[in-house]
Amino acid sequence: MPTVIFNFSDDRQQVVEAVAGQTLMQVAANHGLEGILGDCGGACQCATCHVYIDESWLDQLPEMDGMEDDMLEGTAAPRLAQSRLGCCVILEAVHEGMVVTLPPTQI
Repeated sequence: MPTVIFNFSDDRQQVVEAVAGQTLMQVAANHGLEGILGDCGGACQCATCHVYIDESWLDQLPEMDGMEDDMLEGTAAPRLAQSRLGCCVILEAVHEGMVVTLPPTQI
């Protein structure tokens, strides 16, 4: 069970336990975290699960596909080099301690 550290735009931080095979969006929803809406239910259709992955973790994730890349063009908060959609990031045991920052807005 990897632990994920979520940082919020108001400087709060929450550490949560994830289950390998879950997406970041599912983990956030299961723990009632504010800041990830996931309006489309995880279908990579809305960009309301936009997150910033700590740069030290980016190389441990698979490359984003074209659909995720396209959806990131429509995020409410600025797209950065470390932007990903939470519904597209599947957690595994190797992601223990991953740091994720939630943008100030999703809509």
